[in-house]
Amino acid sequence: MIGYVTLGTNDLARAAKFYDAIAAEMGTGRMMEFDSFIAWGTPGAGCGIAATKPFDGQPATVGNGVMAAFEAKDTDQVDRIYKIAMENGGSDEGAPGPRGDGGFYAGYFRDPDGNKLNAFVMG
Repeated sequence: MIGYVTLGTNDLARAAKFYDAIAAEMGTGRMMEFDSFIAWGTPGAGCGIAATKPFDGQPATVGNGVMAAFEAKDTDQVDRIYKIAMENGGSDEGAPGPRGDGGFYAGYFRDPDGNKLNAFVMG
């Protein structure tokens, strides 16, 4: 249903380093790039993510309650993505582990601009 998620950044080069590392772990890369916008993912393979300087020229800010989630292939990949995020300027919002009942396993983190993300696997 969702084609891609766009998150604001005030430093596109810093965001690129962060998302390049996570995309590489997930077996994908950049699919679109302009001076103020980069999108990662594989066309036709589901939801991608993009970092952009806001079109209106105002500073990027974090949305309260907004989060984008990366679907991992297994719990080991959740752990690796979380570690990659921490190594590339991310900040902790909840270390990887089981959440609730039903086999939901996730690690929560923020990108260098403060956007909230997670990596998860179900079942």
